[in-house]
Amino acid sequence: MEMIKLSFNGKEFETEKGKRASDILKEAGADMTGALVVKVGEKLLDMGSPLNEGGAMKIITFNDAEGKQVFWHSTSHLMAAAVKNLYPETKVTIGPAIDEGFYYDFDRDKSFTEEDLAKIEEEMKNIIKLNPALKRTEITKAEAVKVFTDMGENYKVEIIQAIDAPTVSLYALDKFTDLCRGPHIGLVKKIKAFKLTKISGAYWRADEKNKMLQRIYGISFPEQKMLDEYFTVLEEAKLRDHRKIGKELSLFSTHEEFGPGLIYWHPKGSIIRKEIEDFWRNEHLKRGYDLLFTPHVAKVDLWNTSGHTGFYKDSMYPSMIMDETEYLVKPMNCPFHILIYQTGMKSYRDLPLRWAELGTVYRYEKSGTLHGLMRVRGFTQDDAHIFLREDQLDDELNKLIEIIEFILKTFGFPGFDVFLSTRPKEFIGEIEAWDKSEAALRRALDKAGLKYNVDEGGGAFYGPKIDIKIKDALNRTWQCSTIQVDFNLPNRFDVNYIGKDGKEHRVVMIHRALFGSLERFFGVLIEHYKGAFPVWLSPIQAAVLTLTDRSVEIAGGLVEKLKEAGIRVKLVDDNDKIGAKIRDATMEKIPYMLIIGDKEVENNTVSVRKRTGEETKDVKLEDFIAMVKGRIATKDLTI
Repeated sequence: MEMIKLSFNGKEFETEKGKRASDILKEAGADMTGALVVKVGEKLLDMGSPLNEGGAMKIITFNDAEGKQVFWHSTSHLMAAAVKNLYPETKVTIGPAIDEGFYYDFDRDKSFTEEDLAKIEEEMKNIIKLNPALKRTEITKAEAVKVFTDMGENYKVEIIQAIDAPTVSLYALDKFTDLCRGPHIGLVKKIKAFKLTKISGAYWRADEKNKMLQRIYGISFPEQKMLDEYFTVLEEAKLRDHRKIGKELSLFSTHEEFGPGLIYWHPKGSIIRKEIEDFWRNEHLKRGYDLLFTPHVAKVDLWNTSGHTGFYKDSMYPSMIMDETEYLVKPMNCPFHILIYQTGMKSYRDLPLRWAELGTVYRYEKSGTLHGLMRVRGFTQDDAHIFLREDQLDDELNKLIEIIEFILKTFGFPGFDVFLSTRPKEFIGEIEAWDKSEAALRRALDKAGLKYNVDEGGGAFYGPKIDIKIKDALNRTWQCSTIQVDFNLPNRFDVNYIGKDGKEHRVVMIHRALFGSLERFFGVLIEHYKGAFPVWLSPIQAAVLTLTDRSVEIAGGLVEKLKEAGIRVKLVDDNDKIGAKIRDATMEKIPYMLIIGDKEVENNTVSVRKRTGEETKDVKLEDFIAMVKGRIATKDLTI
């Protein structure tokens, strides 16, 4: 009898090879409440899978990010089974989990309606009552082609033919069989609450030359209470929509008729951007970074050398011809920083070199994916590249995690999820270098005491990375900071330094962004604060409101004193009643309103009203100025 070594909750043991994962866990005394799938090492497996390899076992529940993805993916299969039961002529394509929920793309001549969604939901409930299991089987590619050809599922046949493996896995649910790698949750009775949310169009394989399919989106949870809470949050999210608030507060705009996915920063939004940029620059200069500025275009040769034309071409804008030479707009800043490095040979004593740039880049995102500030075609990366020796890698990664935590907390994001994204299927360089990079990133995360999930295959084509997703006021996650270790671009560009031995040695590069992009980060800030920014970020920090015409002259003098103190202020001295002035300033999310009437003029004081409604009377102007300047200086998140 062949045995394998496993561990669970720190306890190591041996068990018979080929035994079901769920049976092994029960024998190990595991609490199976909420169990969806099992993780062995870095592999997610069905609970019913036979285990043929050893490793550390972990039960994955809906509380885990991976558990949510499995749960939602399983629900997409349930939805597809219901669709096929109701509308058997429909052809199925793909149905993945997404950041929130799932979708499935269908090819059907007749359009789905809202009434159809209600019928599909009811059929999903009927299937759940039967409580069938999602059963996995493995067959050869040839057998799978025949299975789906016989079903008339030509999209599945196309997918199978592109798979580079001798076998594929299928999952059967009720009368529905789907091509899928899995894993899945087993019994669909675990899906206690769900809702199909919308219908949209989607091209097959996201290619506009292909047929338009119908995409049905949905969300599901293991408890009804969680679904109810989800929709409560969704309603609040509508109120926080950065596009809506951005328009109301005149922070930014887009002009689709002159180019979708391009952002126009208005004066108020630009003030906030300036504060973000100034803070970013100052913190980098404190930490030993130098600042760079680089061009927006370069000859195609540069992008051939970097590998972008081979691995990133679809996301780059078409080339332009100048002086009979092909140029491309930059999608990334890294090759330019390498060129600056190569203007002179560096010594081991010069390293690490930390170079940072607020560099605007352009990427061709599909029009259907564009979304306000969150997904754009032109954006500014808060980019940095660190050139260093391999022996400096651990120390530098530790410093990077420290600055990320500091900056995110400063902006009011103390919570975040961390992912280690590993080598993708298509990559450049040697596997040994990738293994070194991944090991260094793991050490840095472990030293910082950060819990993290592994995103298998989620790395960039030139190196693995740490991805940090910040949590906003609604506990939603947003991709933000990234740290990438790269042994490969230095090889492609022959980037070296002179070592202690007088010989040339290859540098290591770290690619790093803290905000990700200023545009997306600004969008997240708007929604996080619902437009009511902390004082230091507010485009207008105080409004002086007059009660009577007699206080106008005094109010003008107060405004000048506030400006001299470095406080952004506006004067509201029109003929509106004070209630209207207060309402307008509150709607404008101005932190403080200074109300000036006859009593305040007589006492040489102001009444200070916060946008939250609290009011303090008889405040000396110098005391107010000192308080506001203190909050600005400390980046206080309260008012």
